[in-house]
Amino acid sequence: MQSTSHPAARAPGDAAPNAVDVASAAAGLDQIDRRILAYLQMHGRASNLELAEAVHLSAAQCNRRHRRLEERGLIRRYEARLDSARVGLGVLAFVHVTMERGHMRDILKFRGLVGDLTQVQECYAVTGDFDYVLKVVARDLKALSDFLLGTLMQLPGVNGVRSSVCLDEIKATSALPLEH
Repeated sequence: MQSTSHPAARAPGDAAPNAVDVASAAAGLDQIDRRILAYLQMHGRASNLELAEAVHLSAAQCNRRHRRLEERGLIRRYEARLDSARVGLGVLAFVHVTMERGHMRDILKFRGLVGDLTQVQECYAVTGDFDYVLKVVARDLKALSDFLLGTLMQLPGVNGVRSSVCLDEIKATSALPLEH
């Protein structure tokens, strides 16, 4: 499946697009571009010919538009979405992290280190009672506990963590709504 500019889709070290970049990129999208993007979100491995047929363009026109969308950064990369349980990662948890106040260097270290933790699938700085929310996968509850206590709680500046273990996945998608 193809991934878009969703934060979770960024590779470690990729900078988040700022609001000006996103607004200016989206401003130039026409209906055909939106159809191409919508199709690719669901069929990331589509050939150019298949994509062209789906959006009613010639193969050459479709290829030019597709490449232009990539060059403009609207398509950040392509990836396969694996079934976590089938690869032995049966636990999904959302972890709320509270940082110690007034330690800016620790916050910067935390951000750098958390990007290297393979168990962390997504990390967001948030408003409210916590500073960060992480989406974490683990083999089992023991592995999750070991990760929380032995790794996450040991990172510079971490004051506390609270986790919520996912009981059932109701919806999971990286497809963005393009009809806005």
